[in-house]
Amino acid sequence: EGGIEYSKASDMPSFIKKLELGIQFGKWILLENVGEELDPSLEPILLQQTVKNGSSYTIKLGEKSINYSEDFRFFLTTTLPNPHYAPETQVKVTLLNFAITPQGLEEQMLGLLVEIENPQLEEKKNAIVVQNAKSSKELKEIELRILEMLSKASDKDILEDEELINVLANSKKTSEEINQRVKESAVTEKEIDETRESYRPVAFRSSLLFFCIVDMANVDPMYQYSLQWFSTLFAMGVENAPPSNDHETRLANLNNFLTYLFYENICRSLFEKHKLLFSFVLTVSIIKSRGEIDEEEWRYLLGGAPGEPKIPPNPTRWMDDLTWIEIYKEIWGMSHVPIFDGLEEFFVKNIDSFKQLYDSNNAHEEPLPGEWNTK
Repeated sequence: EGGIEYSKASDMPSFIKKLELGIQFGKWILLENVGEELDPSLEPILLQQTVKNGSSYTIKLGEKSINYSEDFRFFLTTTLPNPHYAPETQVKVTLLNFAITPQGLEEQMLGLLVEIENPQLEEKKNAIVVQNAKSSKELKEIELRILEMLSKASDKDILEDEELINVLANSKKTSEEINQRVKESAVTEKEIDETRESYRPVAFRSSLLFFCIVDMANVDPMYQYSLQWFSTLFAMGVENAPPSNDHETRLANLNNFLTYLFYENICRSLFEKHKLLFSFVLTVSIIKSRGEIDEEEWRYLLGGAPGEPKIPPNPTRWMDDLTWIEIYKEIWGMSHVPIFDGLEEFFVKNIDSFKQLYDSNNAHEEPLPGEWNTK
């Protein structure tokens, strides 16, 4: 009722004046774009250092003691993607993380997709949600009314209270009607959810695409993309994707078109040297989402095998000792991946069969000895 005032952390002098008025008149105050360290002048408010003065409270802000309204609320927001607040700061405030999650974004994109593809379905879903909330509220009000009347009738015989008996009878009838509506709504909602779920593969792909571009900020802080921009581009992609009367074909068209649309738009904003990296990240993310990449093999590709092997003596005359050490480390590391289990033992026992591979100028085109070429 008192309204809300907001200000940025970069404008502290004018903000303090707004804060004083907000404390006195019970307004809600919002401080935007705070960093990881808070201004010391906010300490009394964060610690709620109020002092009782007669029937009211006062608080000291700077050199002033001002009346403290219990309706006053103080909010702080930050645009930092992953802030780290010290423990002494965390105990003074209630931290809420509004960062988007893959599952949350998937649900958001699913709602937007169904709203575009099948607006009647989404409207019906929303109407059922509203109706169920309204029905729950009505049931709660009935319960409270009955409890209130029972408490007032505690001094007399309940069976002689005609008003209470009528209210109970009407309440029972109303409750049965509401419960019946809820049951019917549950059946309809289940049917709607089944139809909505058929669009989930597209929502899942969209969520995956967004977090691929979010990760590019780790490559260069300049790569920042808003969720609003992403949602607008998503809606445009859904409307322009090739149509089809077959549902599965339509889903495939949506996935392919949206993937290319996002790739094309993101590449326009990337440095040339980062385009190949983005293509790799995007491709791997899509393949991993299909379950086509083994996690252990992926971890080995990124970080190699843990630990250091005990290097045996070089058994060859065609490989120098330094090269032997490096190659053996790689073979030893690969043998820790289940699909290459036993490779290190085979390599040591059949070292000469790897000479052709070692001497080749196109080693990546040479077959591996033994059964390893088929794995």
